[in-house]
Amino acid sequence: QVQLVESGGGLVQPGGSSRLSCATSGLRFRDSDMAWYRQAPGELRELIARITIDGTMNYADVVQGRFAISRDNIRRTIMLQMNNLKPEDTAVYFCNAKGAQYGRSNIREYWGQGTQVTVSS
Repeated sequence: QVQLVESGGGLVQPGGSSRLSCATSGLRFRDSDMAWYRQAPGELRELIARITIDGTMNYADVVQGRFAISRDNIRRTIMLQMNNLKPEDTAVYFCNAKGAQYGRSNIREYWGQGTQVTVSS
């Protein structure tokens, strides 16, 4: 069974920083593309950062230059460093994986339960 567990987030002041982590289990992590999405109230879930198997990173324009995604293939974890946070960054942040479960070859998409980030003074 694949599990993605996010941690971090909480209440942050505008201009501040926060770091999210997503620990995975049961996933062929090295062979999986990983990403962070977010969903604000009343909005659609949006892709904000992706890191591929070979370490290529892509960002949504709204976070480019402020957020940084990284992966640790030893700890099977991805991180999202968020700097210069703005009130409009307030959302539930979700970890996403596109990969296969250990012992299987079919590629699936997996989601974490989400973690709340609130940017407010």
